[in-house]
Amino acid sequence: MSYEIKLDIFQGPLDLLLYLIKKNEIDIYNIPIALVTKQYLEYLDLMKAMNLDVAGEYLVMASALIHIKSRMLLPVHEDEEEPVDPRDELTRQLLEYQTFKAAALKLEAMNILGRDVFRRPEPGEDDRDDDNRPLEEVNIFQLVEAFRQIVSSMVAGELMEIDSERMSLSDRINEIMEQLTKEKVLTFLELLGDTNDRLKVIYTFLALLELMKLRVIKAYQAEQFGTIRIYLAVEE
Repeated sequence: MSYEIKLDIFQGPLDLLLYLIKKNEIDIYNIPIALVTKQYLEYLDLMKAMNLDVAGEYLVMASALIHIKSRMLLPVHEDEEEPVDPRDELTRQLLEYQTFKAAALKLEAMNILGRDVFRRPEPGEDDRDDDNRPLEEVNIFQLVEAFRQIVSSMVAGELMEIDSERMSLSDRINEIMEQLTKEKVLTFLELLGDTNDRLKVIYTFLALLELMKLRVIKAYQAEQFGTIRIYLAVEE
């Protein structure tokens, strides 16, 4: 049982790097390679621990980051007139990727205008929405970050291997669909309930990934690192 991290437009290693840059409020023209490399590798380890299939392109990027980091540690020779910044090529790729992704998302939004749109509850209709900020769709890395925070708040210990005999992923998917059909919208934490069972947390995460991949559900939040809310992709 494995899941490839590719759900929306252009999901991949450059998406993860852009997410880390945004998360740390980093200047894309002056990327602290040591910090980004460390966090990038942490994300790869977490995805592997969750039985997610990390595509080879993620590993290639990890090697590239480590190579850039090692080059930046080398002393600069005095005879070099204009030393080349090892980060220049990565910055160029990120800027180019960011431009094309923005254009692709704009085109996609034009195609789905008026279809995949959710109405915000009126005041008093749902007290979980206490501001008027527009909801933005959550990407896979934001979901991974929410998962990491939940797991880190639980009792310390390594993530256990998933035992398919103890819990069925299809059963967890059905449970989530039943909850969403009844409640219409649920937060990530509400889906977990008061459980301290890491196995249920992992299966809930994998079920959400599968449902997002099938375009059955969508995840939104009003602000970066804010509460993640899960909706049915097509409201009944």
